[in-house]
Amino acid sequence: MPDLKDLGKNKSNLIKALQKRQEAEGYISDRDIKEISDAFSMAPVEVEGVVSFYTQFKRIAPGKYKISVCDGTACHIKGSSLVLNWITDELGIEDGETDEDGFFSMDAVACLGCCSLAPVISINGKVYGNLTRKKLLKILNDYQQKEEADNG
Repeated sequence: MPDLKDLGKNKSNLIKALQKRQEAEGYISDRDIKEISDAFSMAPVEVEGVVSFYTQFKRIAPGKYKISVCDGTACHIKGSSLVLNWITDELGIEDGETDEDGFFSMDAVACLGCCSLAPVISINGKVYGNLTRKKLLKILNDYQQKEEADNG
């Protein structure tokens, strides 16, 4: 990653610095805001304003398992909103959130490119399609059991 001091010499590099930090960390932490604001000689609130303006930036650490719920046209027609609701009901998280344990995070995405399998989710890049509530709950349960076995 380019050194923040080098990037900070030109304020037009602010977004690039934020993108690099998020790429490395998965999100923008409070510490990142402070370090970047220092490097760019800006108030932390100014950096926070940029982060909050652009939806690409995340302020919450992602979970170990990142659930992407496809909301492209085919998935939307075939019930992606139901899938989002089922995940919310089961895990207690909404779009863009991470559960309390840091285990699962969920984001609705524009398209996963698997239209013939609609509705579709991916978990850390592994695609699951033709989802029903029963099928989805089994997938989530399998991940939870795997985590318990790994940590138990």
